[in-house]
Amino acid sequence: MGRVVPGSFETGEEAMKKYLVSFLMMAMFAVMIPLASATTASAQTRYYRNGRTYYSTTYKRPNFYQRHRNVMNMAIGTGAGLLLGGLIGGKRGAGIGALIGAGGSALYTYKIRPKRTRYYNRY
Repeated sequence: MGRVVPGSFETGEEAMKKYLVSFLMMAMFAVMIPLASATTASAQTRYYRNGRTYYSTTYKRPNFYQRHRNVMNMAIGTGAGLLLGGLIGGKRGAGIGALIGAGGSALYTYKIRPKRTRYYNRY
């Protein structure tokens, strides 16, 4: 038979934590699956009224990054500068690094790679 290792059994508290974490993960998946499948929509909807056919064109909403690109790039650049400055120079270095990171990310976001408005032909 198998050997019993001392201390290998879970206590009631550890088992409860595992059940709680498993329940939370399953609940999160149960909420996310319908939200993920609801994002696909047809590009054109057809409806009928008084014997005539009408078309309603819908456009897909831009994703989160496309909508908040500037803010996210600025936040990431500032955070990276803050982290590097803090590691190199302490509190004062963190402040200087945050300023340099914000400046660099602003330069990148607004001058080097500005947003391009895309125009599409509809037929």
